Amino acid sequence: MIVFGSPSRYVQGAGALDRIGTELARMGGSVALVIDPVIEARHGAAIRVACAHADVAPQMLVFGGECTDAEIDRLAAGLSDAPRIVGAIGGGKCIDAGKALAHRLGARVVTVPSIASTDAPTSHNYVVYDANHQMVAVRKLPLNPELVLVDTAVIAAAPVPLFLAGIGDAIGKIHEVRCCAEADGANIFGGRSALTAVALARACHQIILTDGEAALAAVARQTPDAALERVVEATVLMSGLAFESGGLSVAHSMTRGLTALEPWSRQMHGFQVAYASVVQMRAQSAPEAEIDAFAGFCRRIGLPVTLADLGGRAARPDEIARIAEATMTAPHIGHLPQPIDVAGLIRAIDWVEARFARVPA
Repeated sequence: MIVFGSPSRYVQGAGALDRIGTELARMGGSVALVIDPVIEARHGAAIRVACAHADVAPQMLVFGGECTDAEIDRLAAGLSDAPRIVGAIGGGKCIDAGKALAHRLGARVVTVPSIASTDAPTSHNYVVYDANHQMVAVRKLPLNPELVLVDTAVIAAAPVPLFLAGIGDAIGKIHEVRCCAEADGANIFGGRSALTAVALARACHQIILTDGEAALAAVARQTPDAALERVVEATVLMSGLAFESGGLSVAHSMTRGLTALEPWSRQMHGFQVAYASVVQMRAQSAPEAEIDAFAGFCRRIGLPVTLADLGGRAARPDEIARIAEATMTAPHIGHLPQPIDVAGLIRAIDWVEARFARVPA
C-alpha cells in the first residue's frame, strides 16, 4: 500500500517571515513559538510586530541549544497555558524541539527554518539527544507540520557551508528513493514508495545540477534570487517529500557508520550523505561515467566524495570495516534491488577512495 505524507501548507519567498502572523491567524488557536536565540536577536521584534498586526499573541520561548527531554520539560514549564499551535523558528535542533513540545502537548506544528541545511522542516520525524549531544531516539509526530514557512532572505544570510550541506543531503535522494522503490522497500510511513516521491526526487536532483552553483553564489552575496528560490524549494520541500514518501537506502544508512568514528563524526549530516551517495552509486553498479559525473559536480561545488575529503585524512582499513559494519545495522540498508553485505560495502568504499583520491600537488 502506498502512503504519501506532506505538510498542509508550504510558503516560501524573500520576506515570508513578515507573513507569520497572517499565516498563524488563518490556522486559528493559541500559539507558542520556540525560537533560536540568534533569530530572536535578529528578527524577534519583527516577528512580534507581524503577529500583533494579525491579532496573534504568541508565547515566546527561547531555545536552549539542544533537543533533549530535559529541554522539552523546560520549555513546557515556561508556558502559561497549553497552546493549540507550536511553531519553531531556527535551525534543525530548534525545529526538533518545537516538534517535540507540540507532540507532548498534542498541538499542531509550524516550522520556520532559518537555515536550509537539511530537509527536516517538512518531516514528521524529530530527533532527541542526551546532555552529551548523543542521539537518544528518532520520534514521530502523528502528522507532518501543518505549515512550513521559509524566508529565503533569512536563508541567504546564513553561512554558505550550511546551505551547501543542504544540497549534499538532497542531491543523492534520487539514488536512495529509486533503490527503495525498485526493492519494494518501506518508506518512512511504513508504506510502499510512491511514484510521486520518485518524480520529486528526480526533479530535486535536476534542479540542483542546474541551479546549485548559482544558488551558492547568491548565498555568498547574501541576496536571494531565482536560482536560490528554486534550490531552496528543491532541498527543503522536494527532498523532504521524496525521502519520507519514497524511502531511504545506503547513503543515509552510512551516516550510522560515519557518526561512530572521528573525524568523520564531526562533519555535517549533508556532507556525510553527499559522500555516501557516491558509495551507494558504486554499490548498486551505476555506470562509471555516471558516478564520475556525480562526483565531479560534488567536488566542483565543495562537497566531499571520499572519506579523505570528508574527514581530512584517509581512513585505515580497520576504520572502513567499522564504518561498514555499523552501516549494516541501519533500518534502511535492505532497501536495495541488489542486496549488499559488509564485504560488498567495503569493496564499494575502497573503489571510491581509489578512484577519486586527490593527486598530491
